[in-house]
Amino acid sequence: MNRNVEIGLLITRLVLGIIFLVHGIVKFRDGIGNISGWFDSIGIPGFAAYIVAIIELAGGLALIVGFGTRIVSILLAIVMAGAIFKVKLAAGFLGNGQMAGYELDLALLAIALLLGLSGSRLLALDRALPGSRSATLNS
Repeated sequence: MNRNVEIGLLITRLVLGIIFLVHGIVKFRDGIGNISGWFDSIGIPGFAAYIVAIIELAGGLALIVGFGTRIVSILLAIVMAGAIFKVKLAAGFLGNGQMAGYELDLALLAIALLLGLSGSRLLALDRALPGSRSATLNS
């Protein structure tokens, strides 16, 4: 991959990682039990709140350091697809005045899919692991 593409993927990976890390922290800070109850109220098993919060928190951190970028990104894409189809779709693309729409969720889903398909190896911990191919950055 050329250098500019790798720099772009690095920026994308860091921003997505920060967004999900913060969302995971907030779920735990605001009371994961409350989130679990809300999940139950919309027809999703409450234990799924713990899974989503862990994926967001640990996944966000993993993206920031560049560990398992492709796998983590696919997991985050699944979380976003669930949010869109189970929660936000009824509010429409831009929202309905009571709830935000799914435009941001769709953008995060697309970004996660981009990283899931392409990876991001610049300044990534994955590069330091045994058996890892070293990324070459061509101009």
